[in-house]
Amino acid sequence: MANVEQAQSKKGPSPVVQLAMLLVMTGAAIGLGWVSGGYLKQGEAPAPLPAAPENAGNPEKPVDAGKPGAAGPTVVQLAPITTNIASPSEVWIRLEASVLYDAPQPPELAEQIHQDLLAFVRTLKMHQIEGASGYQHLKADLDERAALRSGGHVKQVLIRTMLLE
Repeated sequence: MANVEQAQSKKGPSPVVQLAMLLVMTGAAIGLGWVSGGYLKQGEAPAPLPAAPENAGNPEKPVDAGKPGAAGPTVVQLAPITTNIASPSEVWIRLEASVLYDAPQPPELAEQIHQDLLAFVRTLKMHQIEGASGYQHLKADLDERAALRSGGHVKQVLIRTMLLE
């Protein structure tokens, strides 16, 4: 009988030891999270803000907005793209997009980019654009094609509407 009572009286670690281990593990998790957050944030540098023109607040001297090299980024709206996709061919897509140029560009370039994006959208398959990751891949492909077509002047393709029917 004595052996049975001794076997049943064995308990785990005391609650004080368990609480201390819980606090140590929580502290370690917080510390590792803080260190890894600092490590990941090192690569992100805030984009420098463009300097204001010297005469921005002076009404006597207007800012030179008409100079071809003086303007900054420009957004140009492309004509809507409406076409069917490659597979399944009965699915139609309507894509409304704009391009963000680093400086003003001739309107012919926007038409060339539009035609290139139209040709690309016609080659898409439904499984390529499903879900959030599919959308991100589509956006990256559109950005890359537009940048190549423009010689690097397009900084981003802004998708305003994408409808699949």
